[in-house]
Amino acid sequence: MERSTKFISLSGLAGVMAGIYALIGAGIAYKLLYIDHTELYPDKANTTIQLFVLALIVLILSITTCIWLTTRKAKRKGQKVWNQSSSLLLRSGGLPLLTGGCFVLLLFIQGHFGIIAPGCLLFYGLALVAAGQYTYSDVKWLGVCEIGLGLLATLIPGYDLFFWAFGFGVLHILYGSMMYFKYDRENSVN
Repeated sequence: MERSTKFISLSGLAGVMAGIYALIGAGIAYKLLYIDHTELYPDKANTTIQLFVLALIVLILSITTCIWLTTRKAKRKGQKVWNQSSSLLLRSGGLPLLTGGCFVLLLFIQGHFGIIAPGCLLFYGLALVAAGQYTYSDVKWLGVCEIGLGLLATLIPGYDLFFWAFGFGVLHILYGSMMYFKYDRENSVN
């Protein structure tokens, strides 16, 4: 019954790769924010644009990798990627994700940088919890962890990059590894 109502082609390796991309992006952001400022008055506008482009690159790489690895897994299992379950998963998680993206973009435009990382974590977590009803329950629990981390990041300002890196980097690597060994590896061995 789970196969007909749940989208089960999500790739654990996609989670691992998204986490790696996030950690690389966080490392570059750290360098831009804290290491590369040798001049007396750094150009904040230029740094802001660089951070925006960096975040966009990490997002595009993560989504592209997820689509590619999920499609590959579905083909290997003889399943369709686009079906009723995947449609429900995307529709359910899409609203909180799109709302969060718009909210974070508005914060960025207005210069409220200190709340962007918590906002990303909170809305992403809400999207995962909503979408989790149409796939493995592990997705829902990743969402709960992201929400908790977003609330903690709001409570402890000044560590935004750390919380963002932990939520999108470390948690994704842990989640992806667990998913791979729980669902992907057993199927690729058979």
